[in-house]
Amino acid sequence: MKKLFKNLKIKRRAIAKLAALHFYGNPSVKLKIVGVTGTNGKTTTATLLYKIATELGYKTGLISTVENIIGTEKRHATHTTPGPIPLNKLLKEMVEKDCEYVFMEVSSHAMDQKRVAGVSFVGGVFTNLTHDHLDYHKSFENYFLAKKKFFNFLPKTSFALSNGDDEHGKAIIDGIKAKQYLYGFNGMENFHGEIFKLDFSGLGLDVNGNKINSRLLGKFNANNLLAIWSTCKLLGFDTDKVNKILENIEPPRGRFDHFLSKNGVLAIVDYAHTPDALEKVLLAIKEIKKENGKIISVFGCGGDRDPLKRRIMGKIGTSLSDIAIITSDNPRSEDPEKIINEMKVDLTMNDLKKVKTISDRRGAIKEAIKLAQAGDIILCAGKGHEEYQEIKGVKHHFNDMEELKKNLL
Repeated sequence: MKKLFKNLKIKRRAIAKLAALHFYGNPSVKLKIVGVTGTNGKTTTATLLYKIATELGYKTGLISTVENIIGTEKRHATHTTPGPIPLNKLLKEMVEKDCEYVFMEVSSHAMDQKRVAGVSFVGGVFTNLTHDHLDYHKSFENYFLAKKKFFNFLPKTSFALSNGDDEHGKAIIDGIKAKQYLYGFNGMENFHGEIFKLDFSGLGLDVNGNKINSRLLGKFNANNLLAIWSTCKLLGFDTDKVNKILENIEPPRGRFDHFLSKNGVLAIVDYAHTPDALEKVLLAIKEIKKENGKIISVFGCGGDRDPLKRRIMGKIGTSLSDIAIITSDNPRSEDPEKIINEMKVDLTMNDLKKVKTISDRRGAIKEAIKLAQAGDIILCAGKGHEEYQEIKGVKHHFNDMEELKKNLL
């Protein structure tokens, strides 16, 4: 029976692919498409590449977790990478509207389900690989192999740009047909970066002798910035113009979004929903916070998703915060209190002294604001750009940034 279902799934994917090509041909051959894959950093990398290409005067498309854009026309995104029929429809519209470049997030689900089969890429970018989606892939090895499929899929005429600082960065491009390039901060990469500024005003990087200043915050964004600049170089963009554009470019919605309240509290919203992403964003906050300031974090874990990461995220969020408010993310069909209790499994008695548990996310944000004083930083992590909270199968309007501004400004 399992074999039958597996064969039916394969047939459905093949039919979807053939239907897409039947209705829309193969529009990707007329576009320069760059795919971005990895656990974290996909949205920032793809979105900023879209913004740079647009600023350079190219008609450009974006396919991302947050939104799909054709030129300047924005469309709602339902998946990180759409299925084959909606994907080819999007690409066809991009061709019809004279787009030359497309920057697309390519998820592990998309590769496993062959959503991008038949799409022609001029390049691929790997950001990093950490614990995520194991509820779907069942093992980290399967997750890695799903990501590697993308690079195996690239033709020899394309480039593969990988994070040399990530422990999987070399392995993921090993043995592929595409031209291989590494970026990183450890030395011996094709694109080597050095950080010369890292504070609340932004980042300063030296890449192969090129000075780059950016308003992006945090060390984790240095990796994103390096990947972005390296991709621009491989695409043949004018790097002097790229450097100028990067000085004022804004991050995507829900990726280290921040504002300073009138009473001196810094509020940050970030999509960090994996252990690695949460750790990186909290470490970035530690780098920029005032000496006597507190970090007050509000975070949870999604329901009906990988339960193995709950205890890990509970420990990371608590250990790197002065006050940790563990709350609901999207509980979906699960009991929020059950998820919260699973997040607290590995916490010590000392950890628990700085933890508050408030399952109502709105109430958790209000509590963080009540506790915050001038010089403190509030982080709302996990939902980022999302404008809903899913509880018992129903999506209710909810936006972390809205809640913070409503109560802080």
